[in-house]
Amino acid sequence: MADRAHVTSVEAVESFRAGLIVFQSRARVILEEVCDEVVRAKGWVQTDRRRYWKAEARRRSQTLEKARADLSSARLSQFQESTTLHLMMVQRTERADREAKAKMAILKKWDRELENRTDPLLKQVTQLQWFLTGDMARAVAYLSQVVRTLEAYANVARPGTSAAPVKTKIGANAGKKKQP
Repeated sequence: MADRAHVTSVEAVESFRAGLIVFQSRARVILEEVCDEVVRAKGWVQTDRRRYWKAEARRRSQTLEKARADLSSARLSQFQESTTLHLMMVQRTERADREAKAKMAILKKWDRELENRTDPLLKQVTQLQWFLTGDMARAVAYLSQVVRTLEAYANVARPGTSAAPVKTKIGANAGKKKQP
């Protein structure tokens, strides 16, 4: 490691600090959006879709029962032609009922899968958020202190508007003793 730092521009350090602040604020917003999207997706699967398919399964089941009742009534009546149509209606509603039940089973599977897959990733996102709010904030504060220190050093090392190099002034003053 070098004995001393070679800083050619305090503005470069300040520019890096400003860029770090911009990155931190943008990254924080993006991570919050990611968390919101995951919560929204979970809510959609767990609440919206579940409610929809439960209602749809109930409605399709009722339609199936009605179609079966109509088929039974048609079989008891004199019209043989209508039983074929009723039989086709029962078969169609049975398919629809099976589809709704299959969708409910898939939905339950998605619910479990979504939890298993998103929880570890959300944990990593949360850790990154903590890093941005904690460590990055400390880094920005440290860079602010570095800039102040370098500016103070530059002002002490180069008083006035003299164009002499900093090393020369520091070296020339280092060997002199103060006189009372």
